[in-house]
Amino acid sequence: MARRLLAAVGQAFERNERSVDLTPGRLKIEVLSGLTVALALVPEAVAFAFVAGVHPLVGLYAAFIVGLITALIGGRPGMISGATGALAVVMVSLVAQHGVEYLFATVVLMGLIQVFCGVMRWGKFIRLVPHPVMLGFVNGLAIVIFLAQLTQFKVPGTAEVSGHGMSGGEWMSGLPLVMMLALVALTMLIIWVMPKITNAIPAPLAGIGIVAIIVIALGIDVPRVGDLASIEGGLPSFHVPMVPLNLETLTIILPYALILAAIGLIESLLTLNLVGEITGKRGGASQECVAQGVANTVTGFFGGMGGCAMIGQSMINVKSGGRTRIAGAAAALFLLAFIVVASPVIEIIPLAALVGVMFMVVIGTFAWSSLKILRKVPLTDAIVIVLVTVVTVWTDLATAVVVGVIVSALAYSWQNAKRIHAKTYVTPEGSKVYQVQGPLFFGSTDGFTELFDPESDPQIVIVDFADSRVADQSALTAIEAMAAKYEEAGKRLQLRHLSRDCHYLLTKAGQLVIDSDDDPDYEIATDYGVRTGQLGAGH
Repeated sequence: MARRLLAAVGQAFERNERSVDLTPGRLKIEVLSGLTVALALVPEAVAFAFVAGVHPLVGLYAAFIVGLITALIGGRPGMISGATGALAVVMVSLVAQHGVEYLFATVVLMGLIQVFCGVMRWGKFIRLVPHPVMLGFVNGLAIVIFLAQLTQFKVPGTAEVSGHGMSGGEWMSGLPLVMMLALVALTMLIIWVMPKITNAIPAPLAGIGIVAIIVIALGIDVPRVGDLASIEGGLPSFHVPMVPLNLETLTIILPYALILAAIGLIESLLTLNLVGEITGKRGGASQECVAQGVANTVTGFFGGMGGCAMIGQSMINVKSGGRTRIAGAAAALFLLAFIVVASPVIEIIPLAALVGVMFMVVIGTFAWSSLKILRKVPLTDAIVIVLVTVVTVWTDLATAVVVGVIVSALAYSWQNAKRIHAKTYVTPEGSKVYQVQGPLFFGSTDGFTELFDPESDPQIVIVDFADSRVADQSALTAIEAMAAKYEEAGKRLQLRHLSRDCHYLLTKAGQLVIDSDDDPDYEIATDYGVRTGQLGAGH
């Protein structure tokens, strides 16, 4: 299985690289795009490490390892992965209670769970996420990215680390605030204007470079990357998590690993779909699950905090022209170079330039069209969009997506439950025919029951399911219950156009089912149910 998986990944890599003509010009765009992403990754990785309560290098190593592996074998070229806030807020309590070694062990187990999900091809279930949930997801994440940048407007050294990130501290005021805002605005202006002048250099990289040169040349006193923390370090080294290998350890790390694996896969797969819509390319959801799992497993053995896809950095990469795996791999390698040899240079880059880049990401990520369509789409969809946005901001992405899917599913079930009705007529022989229309499932069984009048109906009643679909065990139970009522009234009930499995179950229960050449065959009951006479769920 492992060989087949590696072969499939290798073929996917070759197909992608063949699909893009790697001319010197294209190669330059990919490398420069990777450099831009790497610069934006530094403050994010440091900040998320603070959120999780670990050393900044733990976040930086995670961004490097996860970013490199997913870039090489991930489900869609162009995606960027690294340490994320959605995972960090879950890790903080684990680190606080048990220490960083338990975090490393948890990340390893998280990766193995993600690999299992990929091998089982469970990534395909991301298609069950409705479009309104996707809109709420991108809107909520855009707001989260925006709020995360506001911490850069605090006086360096006054903010405190808490479970929710950098909190407390004094907000800038007076001239420092004016200078910070002016540089942020200048960066955003450069990013907006640059594509109108030339595409030789990615606009975000031009914005960072020009603003950094201005600040350094004029000696402007504004916060720099080095004010967050020193990013100087060596190469990540192999390290087996120092935790007892026993059942007690497993009971500690397993709940965290399951939550982290779920959050990581949900955010990665939603980002995969979003990048696919922008680039017009389809990618492998299950392959992305495997890539995320392999990346996190390796990260846990090299002192990293784990990670997943990052929508902000992915948008920077795509908008900068990154279309192949080269851009993501270059971003990871540049990040490692920053840590090992170039930390003095990176630490003098003004934070305002990076904040300006992320603000442009927020503008580009937020689905502004969703504001216009809120009054045009069905009320339920509008509620889901707003609900997922709010829950994403106040809790976390995984909770928001689960809530959105549940609400959408319940709304869909309710709408279908109201569709059940019947046309009736009396045959020349005096029998009454009910032509049931609409799906019969757990949500519509009450409505189905209300269609009939056993006391007033004639001696022979025919129920025709040609325009209906019997969907589950609740539906079969409702049919049996209705038949029992007619039997108690001393009347005869005939059922038409049911599937063959329904024939077997209901005939065995003593009901009269009339065969017809055009009976449907969609297997309402499982093989086990047919053998034992029990009702089985179907579709």
